[in-house]
Amino acid sequence: MDASTTLIFIILAFVLGAVLVWKKDTIPSPMRRWLSIFALIFIAFAFFLIVYSFATAGL
Repeated sequence: MDASTTLIFIILAFVLGAVLVWKKDTIPSPMRRWLSIFALIFIAFAFFLIVYSFATAGL
């Protein structure tokens, strides 16, 4: 895996989560629900990529 694309994805996933938390009052409710679900999926996958990169660092 390319480390730069993984790092970019991890940063963007956490930024999306932060933006949703900061702007939760201005986002319409139906859109906020779906954006939160997608952000949760992206952040969970980002954590998986972090753990995977640590597990394969010695190989």
